[in-house]
Amino acid sequence: MISSHDVYHVVAAIIPLFVTMILAYVSVKRWKLFTPDQCSGINKFVAKFSIPLLSFQVISSNNLYDMNMKLIYSDFLQKLIAFLALTAISKIIFGGDLKWIITGFSLSTLPNTLILGIPLLRAMYGNEEVMLLVQIVVLQSIIWNNLLLFLYELDAANSHSITTPSEDTGDTQAAQEVQSKEEGGEAGPIPTKRNKTFVVLLTVGKKLIRNPNTHATLIGLIWASIHFRWGINMPEVVNESILILSNGGLGMAMFSLGLFMATQHRILACGTRMAVMAMGLKFIVGPAIMAVASIVFGLRGKHFRVAIVQACFPQGIVPFVFAKEYNIYPDILSTGVLLGMLISIPIALAYYFLLAL
Repeated sequence: MISSHDVYHVVAAIIPLFVTMILAYVSVKRWKLFTPDQCSGINKFVAKFSIPLLSFQVISSNNLYDMNMKLIYSDFLQKLIAFLALTAISKIIFGGDLKWIITGFSLSTLPNTLILGIPLLRAMYGNEEVMLLVQIVVLQSIIWNNLLLFLYELDAANSHSITTPSEDTGDTQAAQEVQSKEEGGEAGPIPTKRNKTFVVLLTVGKKLIRNPNTHATLIGLIWASIHFRWGINMPEVVNESILILSNGGLGMAMFSLGLFMATQHRILACGTRMAVMAMGLKFIVGPAIMAVASIVFGLRGKHFRVAIVQACFPQGIVPFVFAKEYNIYPDILSTGVLLGMLISIPIALAYYFLLAL
């Protein structure tokens, strides 16, 4: 049973995030300390430094050889079902707009488990079940954040398909060379649609290879494999250099959120109607899909309840940072984070008591 002491720890984990966000909001709205360009620069710092280092820290500190595979499979299936459903809905309603798919996927399947989730889940189910939550965070850092980056870069390459002549010529020549090799060296015209698809994927691939989050994920996986296989520890100077930046990652992300909110005409930047839809995706659709996925892979008892409760934690802050960086509906994501943090505790408790019946 959750005690008042447990509730205090949960609230104590949330309040510093609101303090950071409010300070950022006031620093722009009232004190005029930052220009719009400076706000964008702060968000870029978070996206290129803080979040990748935080991802590395999360991945490298998790034992990849000891994971609950039923939970991992359930989480993977939840994301897959959500992505396919959102793709179908977007195609019917929005003409297949990739931006809506990305935003809906972020809202419905990517919770903020690192700060709020861990103390709340510890209060509900104990320390042992917290490790299950950490595994979901690791999977999110390895797969889903990088999938988001891929989708954002893919959308950017469809939006900027008309490139400068020199860039277009270079990519087209690369596509022609590959096509010629595939056809035994015979030169010939390449179908326009196929050529365009190849150029887009080539552009996306180049950008992802240069993205710090990709490097952080790969290096984190390699180091976790080495550390938990042979017990080799990272040199203290390297570890402290990473921690000093990664520990402030979520705080800086919340600061960036506050800066963005201060530049909008209203706090609920996307409007009431869109906010209600966002909350529906977050607290109804997400847990419902997770319940289906958990049943499919045979999660039972406490593990099943953990899977459902974590799915109704508030919207993750990392997707907002990416949305702001690529300028794809950051207003909806900012509203999701703000409202989610305000109402997530009573909703999570409602799921907790409902599942305990």
